[in-house]
Amino acid sequence: MRARKQGELTAIEQTRRAQIVLAAIDTIAESGYGSASFSAIAHAAGLSSTGIISYHFAGKQNLMAEVMRTIMAEFTAFVAARSDHGTPAGRLAAFVTANCAFIQGHRNHLVTMLALQSAAPDAETRDRQANSDRAKLAQLLADGQRAGDFRAFDPDLMAGFVLSLRNGVILRVAADPGFDLATCTAELLTTIQLATSPSPVPPAK
Repeated sequence: MRARKQGELTAIEQTRRAQIVLAAIDTIAESGYGSASFSAIAHAAGLSSTGIISYHFAGKQNLMAEVMRTIMAEFTAFVAARSDHGTPAGRLAAFVTANCAFIQGHRNHLVTMLALQSAAPDAETRDRQANSDRAKLAQLLADGQRAGDFRAFDPDLMAGFVLSLRNGVILRVAADPGFDLATCTAELLTTIQLATSPSPVPPAK
């Protein structure tokens, strides 16, 4: 049997922490960051006392940092699994579609992410992830330029534009649960295709 390393979590501890994190996500999405007390989160998680949360997390800031890390990790993994193969143009389209699919199926995650970004409990982690996302997308765009899939442009600048459009969709869906994301996804794909296409875009009439 493998010896347990210091600081390593057991399967039960991992499951309990995940339960608390999910309850925190739902509590913040439904009631706001200010209302996400340990008492409210314990109630949402079906826990008998707040002491169970305190056992796993050293205060609200520690819990919120784990919530942000979890959301970013799930978001990144979801998109990467759906956009890591094919031509650069196909991967870019898959990247956009996967982002919108995650937004559609994980509204509470995104609402909570926005709330935490405003509260900035872990700005360093957030900024590091944002920079990593832009760098990876810029690399994809540069690969597409070399393959002839995309026109000439600054890949880092274009990556910033694409992510800004994605972030705008997140804000809209968070503000309006009934927003037509299917139509938005199609328009977003068209917009990005026109912006990156190697073929000249016809002038507006």
